[in-house]
Amino acid sequence: MMRSNLKIVIAAMLVALIATAAMAAPKAQKKPAAPKPVKSKGGQRGVILNQTDFCIFLPPKYGGGIAENEDRAVAFCTKSGLPGANAQDLPAGFIQSAHFVSNTAKGYVQVTGRMDGSKYGLSKKDGGGQYDIRAPVGAKCAGYNYFVQLTEPDENIYCIRCCKTKSDCPVNKSTYGCKKVLGGDYS
Repeated sequence: MMRSNLKIVIAAMLVALIATAAMAAPKAQKKPAAPKPVKSKGGQRGVILNQTDFCIFLPPKYGGGIAENEDRAVAFCTKSGLPGANAQDLPAGFIQSAHFVSNTAKGYVQVTGRMDGSKYGLSKKDGGGQYDIRAPVGAKCAGYNYFVQLTEPDENIYCIRCCKTKSDCPVNKSTYGCKKVLGGDYS
């Protein structure tokens, strides 16, 4: 009987010692979580309502290149539920400034401004590219026949214009960049 009591006491002491050692062991540091890749909903409709309510196109996956995803880009909006967009929300802090222009005489609207491409993993080495009614395939701008968007991560600027007529949405100057193609305010 004494031996079985001794075994119980030794077992209890071992359990207590192991528990104490586990509590005293340094806890592993958690690495900061990487931003979660955004899953595409497949939205192909840009929208420009005003300075705060609009959608632009971006690569379907976090960190994708602009030009490499011209055929696959999807719409991202400044807020959920914009009419007809079927899009995702832009990452918090992505849009740094937005300047809205409505040219009723010519029949176009545009938004130009600054962005923080790092909020979506865009590379500062990415010279950007153009999205329009030909690429991404099936893309449109709600209420307009044409659109052109340039996104320049290396400059952290973007611009989008939705037009009634093709001549107001120049799609043949993608290498010129936002400032030369659409003008606008990038402050």
